[in-house]
Amino acid sequence: MKLYSRKGDDGSTGRLGGRRVRKSDAHCEAAGTIDELAAHLGRCVQLAGGGGQEQTLDALTPAQGELFAGGAVLAAASTGAKPGAALDDGATARLEQCIDKAMENLPALKTFIMPGGCELACELHVARTVCRRAERRLVALADTGAEVPPELLKYVNRLSDLLFALARTANAAAGIEEQQWTYRI
Repeated sequence: MKLYSRKGDDGSTGRLGGRRVRKSDAHCEAAGTIDELAAHLGRCVQLAGGGGQEQTLDALTPAQGELFAGGAVLAAASTGAKPGAALDDGATARLEQCIDKAMENLPALKTFIMPGGCELACELHVARTVCRRAERRLVALADTGAEVPPELLKYVNRLSDLLFALARTANAAAGIEEQQWTYRI
């Protein structure tokens, strides 16, 4: 079987159920951003594994699979097809536990902090911003009247919080002080 089919050369792609849509379709935007986020998590997992960041590794390794499950649920939404995987509230609850654990030893925030620090923290912040974009794409898709699984929207919202907490944890482990954002009027 060849990797390419040439069917998308006209700017269209197939949806579950056989319907073809433009690649600029709101559904494609949402699904593509979820896929992009999973790729960024792969980079974060690689850095965490090489840097001894077990907490980040333990939190994000299952998150990649959960995003793929969420993508399957999204692909089946509004098609009448049965998704090949499921994403339930248990996945979101797992993220919440990881957030609570990550925040245990960090100082309380009193100002905004600038994204940055060690390489892992930087990558986690990039993943966080892609996660927020995925959330906006899901909301935009819902605004078109399409079915967006509420468990996926909740999961992505919580995942961005986890990525922020893990970025702070990575900097703390590296001994890098967070740069507070201050402004003057």
